[in-house]
Amino acid sequence: MNDDEPRLSAEQMIERLSGALSPWRRLRGVAALLAGLAGAVFVVLLWATEPDPLPGRTQLAFAMFTLFCLAWAGYGSWAITRRAALFALDRVIAAWLALAASIATTALTATIAAQRGSGLLPAVVVGAVFMAAAAVLAVRAHARRAALLRRKRELTG
Repeated sequence: MNDDEPRLSAEQMIERLSGALSPWRRLRGVAALLAGLAGAVFVVLLWATEPDPLPGRTQLAFAMFTLFCLAWAGYGSWAITRRAALFALDRVIAAWLALAASIATTALTATIAAQRGSGLLPAVVVGAVFMAAAAVLAVRAHARRAALLRRKRELTG
């Protein structure tokens, strides 16, 4: 480095390396936030308007759906407020959140459909599609993170 060149502080270097959140990623964060909030409001309103008393499993299902929706809303708001590109670990966390939500939702809807004696096949098929999509995202996120960690080891070692 030339003595005439200005030296950058650690904060300035980090600012240069981590650009602002791109419009596309910001849009995805907003979509996660809005979908999570809308889902939570919908589930809570549906839960509140159900006739009393609801069975314990149904109460648990409503609570789980509400928590999943709030988790997505929290993730979306966190992604937006960070104002920085998501790191590989962030994508892994989001993928696992999607996989857990899709598995729990599929299990719950399949159980309810089986108890009612109708609609089991559509519930399982739709759930399988969502689980497969979430699993693909999880595998891609893990592979991307592993590639970045390998690259980091190559550059530092």
